Amino acid sequence: MAHHELTTPITEAQVRAMRIDDTVTLQGTLYGIRDATQIAMFDRGRKTRFDLSGHAVIHTAPNVKKVAPSGEHPTGYAPVCVGTTTSARMERFTRPLLTQCGVRLIIGKGGLGAGSLAAFQELAGAYLACIGGTAALETTWITAIEDVDLDELHPESLWRFSIRDFGPLRVAMDSHGGSLYATVDSSARSRRSAALAALGVKSPAKP
Repeated sequence: MAHHELTTPITEAQVRAMRIDDTVTLQGTLYGIRDATQIAMFDRGRKTRFDLSGHAVIHTAPNVKKVAPSGEHPTGYAPVCVGTTTSARMERFTRPLLTQCGVRLIIGKGGLGAGSLAAFQELAGAYLACIGGTAALETTWITAIEDVDLDELHPESLWRFSIRDFGPLRVAMDSHGGSLYATVDSSARSRRSAALAALGVKSPAKP
């Protein structure tokens, strides 16, 4: 297991160097994106003025408050709570994020599916996992909301965050076909019969 200290944007070589169970800490810029954002971009053809190439996105719809624009809050938004949402329902957007926008890293919780894993292998991407319930901690890693696009979708706008020491995050899906979620699922299934037997439950007959 290795630890990677990275400043975005990152290169293909940096992604390919990651393996599942490695940890990553990010510096620089992070983009917040969620269901409505990606529906607008990939289903309805909306364009963003942000260049996401080589960057990381986090599945989030942050809780923010309106404040007077200032050096600390250039967009007039201050972060209140920036938590990670469940990624599974955004499975179909992984490939277009990588192909159309050049995204390298997706941060979320709960993992993604086989289609995303194939896209990560082919296009050099990775999924970094957050633990549920850590929104308050994640918010301390965000130093400012630098900019916002597609803001009529608020709070599912496209957010550009300035970050410092964002992590450590665990590499849960890598560009080599590795997936912690698939590994855990396989392990659990392999122990199922023994667990049922210990409880006195007969395994269902195979068809």
